[in-house]
This record gives sequence, C-alpha cells and structure tokens, in this order.
Amino acid sequence: FRGIAIAHNVRRREEVDAVLAEAALAGGIVTKPAHDADWGGRSGYFADPDGYPWEIAWNPFIKMDAKGRLILKKK
Repeated sequence: FRGIAIAHNVRRREEVDAVLAEAALAGGIVTKPAHDADWGGRSGYFADPDGYPWEIAWNPFIKMDAKGRLILKKK
C-alpha cells in the first residue's frame, strides 16, 4: 500500500463491475472484486499499472447527474 487510494464513484450499481472489467482489460489488476458493502453500496478495487489502488464505488446515498457530477441539496 502506497498510503493513498483514489476513489471513483459511479452512478449505477452495475457500473462498479463494468469499470473494474475495463480496468483489467487496460492492464490493471483487480485486487478486490466488486461486492455489496455492509453500508448498502457496492465497491471493488484495482491497482493501476503503477501500482496505485483505485476504489470504484456506487453509493446509493449520493446522487449524480448524467455527467457524473454530484447533485447537492440546496439549503
């Protein structure tokens, strides 16, 4: 572990598996396959070719628009 993990959030649950598969095809190594998390989301990890870990996660409590930007609640 290099002391840092990069996180990438996706809009839909099934995207976690798709992104991990795409990363593996591009030379990444899946280090923790996609799984349903205790907190209600889904996540998995891969290491990029330089060895940095990436978390791919879907969080049902975070809403994103079509471009992947967070939708923030207005006060």
